[in-house]
Amino acid sequence: MRRLAAVGAALALTAGGTASAATAQPSATAQPSAAELREVMFVGNNWEGTADVIRSSGDFSKIGRINVIPDRKQRMAEINANPIRWIAFMTIRNTVGEGNDQFVDDMYSTPDGRSMVVSRPSFADVVSIDLASGKINWRFPVSGFRADHMAVSPDGTRVAVSASTSNTVHVLDINTGEQAGSFRTGDKPHENIFTSDGRYIWNMSIGEVNTALDAPWLDWTKGDRRITVADARTFEQVRVIDMRDRLDAIGLRDYSDAVRPAVFSPDESKLYFQVSFFHGFLEYDIATDRITRVKTLPKNPETDPDRTTWVNDSRHHGISMKPDGTKLCVAGTMDDYATVVDRSTLQEGPLVTAIKPYWATVSGDGRACVVSEAGADRVTAIDFATGQKIVSVPVGDHPQRVRLAQVPADWTGPSAG
Repeated sequence: MRRLAAVGAALALTAGGTASAATAQPSATAQPSAAELREVMFVGNNWEGTADVIRSSGDFSKIGRINVIPDRKQRMAEINANPIRWIAFMTIRNTVGEGNDQFVDDMYSTPDGRSMVVSRPSFADVVSIDLASGKINWRFPVSGFRADHMAVSPDGTRVAVSASTSNTVHVLDINTGEQAGSFRTGDKPHENIFTSDGRYIWNMSIGEVNTALDAPWLDWTKGDRRITVADARTFEQVRVIDMRDRLDAIGLRDYSDAVRPAVFSPDESKLYFQVSFFHGFLEYDIATDRITRVKTLPKNPETDPDRTTWVNDSRHHGISMKPDGTKLCVAGTMDDYATVVDRSTLQEGPLVTAIKPYWATVSGDGRACVVSEAGADRVTAIDFATGQKIVSVPVGDHPQRVRLAQVPADWTGPSAG
């Protein structure tokens, strides 16, 4: 079986597919008002297939848990009946999954707070799950064989999802699952960001991260990695940014041009982003189209210097910004720490120990950075003001994405999840 998976991997992860939505009609009952909703955080436990719901600030305590794979038996029956899909499923398990299935990558709530929309890499789909019943509202199979990072539009009505093996971003109606449009990207689309006015979607493609060809001189083997900016209404490509040229221009020829997590400044004049293999981040000025600053963060002396041991070509993976734009928070994934960085001076604060921190986001009150510790099955909040740890909260197996969301004010979990 392993030999078959290895032989078929190249075919499975480059073939495309046709996506279609299996939709259910949204509930006709009255939608809750903003006063009846509660801000929370969704924490996706990727290897477990659950999402923990925690408070968005304060003590970040747990509120409830959602099973995001209630249809697991049905999906597995389909995969086992299709040799190509089985090969793709096993390839995900044995490469990016580090020997595990990937059941939840990204999550958002619908505007009415009634449902969670989830991308599920191993099942190559996006589903909407009713938070009251735990049942699936609709399902959208992405093109290709793997679903990845998502982004929600500022008005909450659309969600963009990367179909990583077909070099496509699908944009879906968040309530119905119907596709509004799609656009092509570079190789292995990853992060998506809507601009604050909802007009554009920025997609970052990271190329092939599962080979052992990790030496700087072999970087060209990783594929076509670029930022694709698309019009969110017409889905036409309006700009392509290849960081290879921008890195070379400032003498960083040995740096990877695979843009990983990224965050805009509040006025969207600057983009702060991480790249494969680098322990730090870069600042990109959008108007002048150039990299303006590079921040190198400390190495952990215990980190194996062999690049092939780093998870999916990551060194640091996860970056967020305090709402007022004064501080950045960085997850030092392979270096086992997280730190708050002053944006004006780029001086880092204390290195807060964290085991395989995989993502960084901002608390609901804007006072803390929240990182997922994939290696310790917990999330940790860090005070933006002091850079010190506030609290850690246990969650499920291998937490990755953490997102702010809304649920009904009295919600504590599905009744039939």
